[in-house]
Amino acid sequence: MEPLIRVHDLHKIYNPGENEVRALDGVSLEIQRGEFIAIVGHSGSGKSTLMNMLGCLDVPTAGSYFLDGQDVSHLSDNQLSDIRNQKIGFIFQGFNLIPNLDALGNVELPLIYRGMGRRQRRKAAAEALERVGLKKRMRHKPGELSGGQQQRVAVARAVAAQPPIILADEPTGNLDSHSTLDIMNILKGLHQSGRTVIVITHDDDIARQADRVVRIMDGHIEADYLNRENHADKKRNTESEREDISHGIKKEQ
Repeated sequence: MEPLIRVHDLHKIYNPGENEVRALDGVSLEIQRGEFIAIVGHSGSGKSTLMNMLGCLDVPTAGSYFLDGQDVSHLSDNQLSDIRNQKIGFIFQGFNLIPNLDALGNVELPLIYRGMGRRQRRKAAAEALERVGLKKRMRHKPGELSGGQQQRVAVARAVAAQPPIILADEPTGNLDSHSTLDIMNILKGLHQSGRTVIVITHDDDIARQADRVVRIMDGHIEADYLNRENHADKKRNTESEREDISHGIKKEQ
């Protein structure tokens, strides 16, 4: 099966020449549909540049990037904007909410750019906010919400159009431990519903909650591995479900 994301020999060079900075230096990566992956690295490692590439916010200096079978490496800004609008939901550390719009208006705004009718987008926005536990906060503006609630609005905004990919850049960086737990549980729920979730983080505790971890340093991928504990839990859950199904069949017989 063709991977959802396939990056090959990706380079991003700033200030080409004597003082050039190789933010990405020959990165190759594949991400399958439905994966929950953490891309981890310290400041200056290249993880933010890689996020910009994966999110179609920038184009590489060299190399190829196939998203859902389409080469997006050298598309125009307008073409990239269309792809972002259709395929990727973004969650940023800084929330990026519009202060004078209430929660419903913030979630609804990107749906306008998708050409969605007023009634349809209002319904989609309300359902997304209810999904993240903000049914009673829809008419509150960002300044009337806690940091955790603002980030949940940002999550609702990212998922309202039901994009196949959720790209979260340090989604818990500005949150306390309780709100961090809430947001990670929401991301896990999105993954379980079939979304491909990519979390960019410097926090190993956050990375350990993903199924797969890619570590980047100095523009290179230095490690790419599965979180065995998470996979063991999933295997046990699957085996338990099979036992339940088997037991149910026997009982019916």
